[in-house]
Amino acid sequence: MVELKDIVKNYKMGHNTVIALDSVSLDISKGEFVAVIGPSGSGKSTLMNILGCLDAPTSGTYTLDGRDISLLSDNQLAEIRSAKIGFIFQGYNLLAKLNALQNVELPAMYLGLGTGERRKRAQHALDMVGLSDRMHHKPSELSGGQQQRVAIARSLVNNPSVIMADEPTGNLDSKSGADIMRILGELNEAGNTIVMITHDQNLAEKAKRVIKIFDGKIVSDKGGNGK
Repeated sequence: MVELKDIVKNYKMGHNTVIALDSVSLDISKGEFVAVIGPSGSGKSTLMNILGCLDAPTSGTYTLDGRDISLLSDNQLAEIRSAKIGFIFQGYNLLAKLNALQNVELPAMYLGLGTGERRKRAQHALDMVGLSDRMHHKPSELSGGQQQRVAIARSLVNNPSVIMADEPTGNLDSKSGADIMRILGELNEAGNTIVMITHDQNLAEKAKRVIKIFDGKIVSDKGGNGK
């Protein structure tokens, strides 16, 4: 489903070139729960940005659901993000003026779905994360854990090919963090493909496959396709 082949990502820093990813090759199958772990500056965030179609590689190929998206335009990448990728961020990224239901509806709006279908999908997604009774509350009226559950519901609303979770428990207390990991585990058991970026080894071990990245290279791949 996800295939990276010889992915290189370089950044220009003045007269110098920084190699953020150095010939990374990686396959992720449908239904996997993968954690990508590494210290700050290791390249894991750059890898997430490429997997999430937020950035394009300098060279190499990225195939998602059989389509080579390495050389797509910014507008084409935006279409792929809307249709095929769900995002969960450490900071929730909810719109303060919208209630939970309206926040969850947004990705479906970008796909051009009608009001009735958007509402139906959003209500179902909120029910999946146990927030049916909070759908009309704004983010300021929700706890951190509840806000992250809204973010998870938002990531599900377009039935994405892959869910990208970037430090999903980073702003949460241990109990709320455990709740979020339980929900992610349940979503994976239901068939959702999840790629989680983290620096926390304990969190990474909740995934079924752990990929370690250091200095822009994959140095370890255990579980799943990595065996």
